[in-house]
Amino acid sequence: MTSRPDNLLLTWYADDFTGAAAVLEVLSFAGVTAMLFLDVPTRAQLSRYPHLQAIGVASTARAQSPEWMDKHLPSIFQSLQALAPQLIHYKICTTLDSSPTSGSIGRVIEIAADLLTLEAVPVLVAAPQMRRYQMFGHLFAALGNDVFRLDRHPVMARHPVTPMTESDVALHISAQSHRLQTSLWSLEDIKADRPPALAQASDKISVFTIDCNDSTSETAAGRMLWGSRDTNRFVVGSQGVEFALVRHWIETGALAEQSPPGSAGKSAGMVTVSGSVSPTTAEQIEWSRNNGFATIRFDVTKACSDAAELETEITRVVNKSLTAINKNIDPLVFTAEGPDDPAVSQLHKAAAYAGYDMSDINKTIGTALGKILHSVLKQSNVRRAVVSGGDTAGYVTRQLGIFALSALAPTIAGASLSKVHAEGPMDGVELALKGGQMGSPDYFGWIRDGGGAR
Repeated sequence: MTSRPDNLLLTWYADDFTGAAAVLEVLSFAGVTAMLFLDVPTRAQLSRYPHLQAIGVASTARAQSPEWMDKHLPSIFQSLQALAPQLIHYKICTTLDSSPTSGSIGRVIEIAADLLTLEAVPVLVAAPQMRRYQMFGHLFAALGNDVFRLDRHPVMARHPVTPMTESDVALHISAQSHRLQTSLWSLEDIKADRPPALAQASDKISVFTIDCNDSTSETAAGRMLWGSRDTNRFVVGSQGVEFALVRHWIETGALAEQSPPGSAGKSAGMVTVSGSVSPTTAEQIEWSRNNGFATIRFDVTKACSDAAELETEITRVVNKSLTAINKNIDPLVFTAEGPDDPAVSQLHKAAAYAGYDMSDINKTIGTALGKILHSVLKQSNVRRAVVSGGDTAGYVTRQLGIFALSALAPTIAGASLSKVHAEGPMDGVELALKGGQMGSPDYFGWIRDGGGAR
């Protein structure tokens, strides 16, 4: 990949697929011409879209080890750097999903610092428009009508892979690398117009986290990120980075404020697959069951069995889905209804008995859901689909032959409806990727109706 579109504002590399799509949505609906690729784009692919202002790449890095990152991220960062964007954004979850052994943000920063010339690495996780707030270094996230400190969040404190035991963003990331020297650009610093404090030790990587809790601090963050892009070209954060940049660009007149696009129209059939165990997704499954969807459980314990048993389960679920479609009923395939679903403990017991690592089992389940979705779409006339679960989305989309997505219609922030770009039968399919803890109870119905701002 040696050529680049003109006027490239930024590239982003996301550590999960739903998060990658969230950035696409923020930029596209703000009037920035953007596209999300499922792998580093080739020269031939980029030549088809010469006017892109932002280019994203989706990955499953959030579910990967530091060793995986050492093997894959250097060449990816070099490819993004070769595009000569004004900013390179490593996109993480708004709830900071990561640990020293899975999705390590600390290791990401080490790799970037060794490849790029950086004065410091800004970290902006908060996204007030999604009810994610950082105040005096601590991250808060909403659930329903309430807002919780991250280490007391009912979902994130119980996350099956990366449970949050620390709400201080700098401390959380510092536990993932001994090379970081962290500081905070606080709400008081922002109000006093003081610049971020940078590390003094020459053998350390300077990292500063950014407080952000409202439109004023969000605009200030965007102004700082864009104004320091020559020296701090690499930024880590959620889609809050793009929310902040868009506010700054609108404030300075570089970007005209846009009206949100409307609905894409009601679908003639829709398929949903869910690998999420979030209580939020459980509510959405229950709503769907009560509102005309056919809810079909995928037996996750088959992921711990031999290949023949797993294929039999995949075939069973595909056939049940096609039967529902033939009756004009939309199928929703799910693995569990919340963290307390007996299927969760049954899976852990089956994996332990078979001697499998849960990360491998989760990949097997995600891949199986991808095969189910691909088979149902290919054998029916359905052209709209939903994938629920950030890590699940990464594995599912790999099975569909997709090379890129473009934004189509908004719903809640971070879970819009997109158009698929693919070589083959999936080209033109409308697809929504939703994080497990995201969306209203009627989200699947909203997508079935075509999305659009409410």
